[in-house]
Amino acid sequence: MRAIQMVDLKTQYQKIKTEIDTAVIDVLESSAFINGKPVQQFAENLSEYLDVKHVIPCANGTDALQIAMMALGLQPGDEVITPSFTYIATTEVVALLRLKPVFVEVDAKTFCMGSESLRKAITPKTKAIVPVHLYGQAANMEAIMEIANEHNLAVIEDNAQAIGSDYIFKDGTKKKTGTIGTIGTTSFFPSKNLGGYGDGGAIFTNDDALAAQMKMVANHGQSKRYYHDVVGCNSRLDTVQAAILNIKLRELDNYIAARRKAADYYDAAFANNPKITTPYRAPYTNHVFHQYTLVLEGVNRDGLNEYLALKQIPSMIYYPVPGHKQKMFDSFNLPDVELATTDWLTERVISLPIHTELDEEQLSYITSSVLEYINQ
Repeated sequence: MRAIQMVDLKTQYQKIKTEIDTAVIDVLESSAFINGKPVQQFAENLSEYLDVKHVIPCANGTDALQIAMMALGLQPGDEVITPSFTYIATTEVVALLRLKPVFVEVDAKTFCMGSESLRKAITPKTKAIVPVHLYGQAANMEAIMEIANEHNLAVIEDNAQAIGSDYIFKDGTKKKTGTIGTIGTTSFFPSKNLGGYGDGGAIFTNDDALAAQMKMVANHGQSKRYYHDVVGCNSRLDTVQAAILNIKLRELDNYIAARRKAADYYDAAFANNPKITTPYRAPYTNHVFHQYTLVLEGVNRDGLNEYLALKQIPSMIYYPVPGHKQKMFDSFNLPDVELATTDWLTERVISLPIHTELDEEQLSYITSSVLEYINQ
């Protein structure tokens, strides 16, 4: 049996090695390492895939969030609502810009922002909402957009973990996650469903004026060279990464299908075990399984983590300390919040290996090992 990886990028690379190597060599020979042709080609290809008007590539997913907030003109003290149960980058950017993070509860099934918690958190100072499509599951965007439109709030979708996912509205229409709100953002970190071989990110919007503003912000605030209209930053997707992503974008739907197949195997193996809750699949979206995350009840979660490590099976706990309990926000004098579901999840979740290259032998070994520990 091949060694089990949390994400097996090496085996995945071997299957597209010829195309990848050729693309990278082409960039090296062109020597157009910044803003080479593949960057614009990738922006156009991703725009077509997502069916969104504008895609602005940038250096990473954190920059994508920062550029989005800067382009919206958010000012220090403005409130931005975001779930506490997510990776720190989502709220780190809020803090960096001296905005005020407002942490809200997540739905216990989807792990995504709860609409009722969102509604209760809105104040006259609220300016933006940042729902996170966590682990590859879409937040309930139809409900979130109804609330946002009611209060005239911008919505920035953090789509770093769910690129390629479809959202299905009540009337049957579909949109890709990241294209529903005011702005969508993503990361191309190597472990992502669409990952490069280094850092990268992108921003999406259907708003022409916002797109122009974000392009300026990402390029030192300039609309024309040496004419700086706004305070900006320097955030670019390099040509090598764009060339790689152009190839991997063509495989994205296949990658999603492979992840869903592995998730199906896990679901079947753990079905009806009273101590294991497998990932919920909301009817309004197709889960793309950036992570396969179990919720355990009556199980020593950390003990399972250690047991799997002894059996050469990687596992991860995403995320053991939620945002509202991070020390980095102490200086913001935020009010104490009780997020019972978030706290409950942080004590019970564990993520198993999920990627495009898992085979049945590996899946059988992983699931039998989990069940050995739980049923002992």
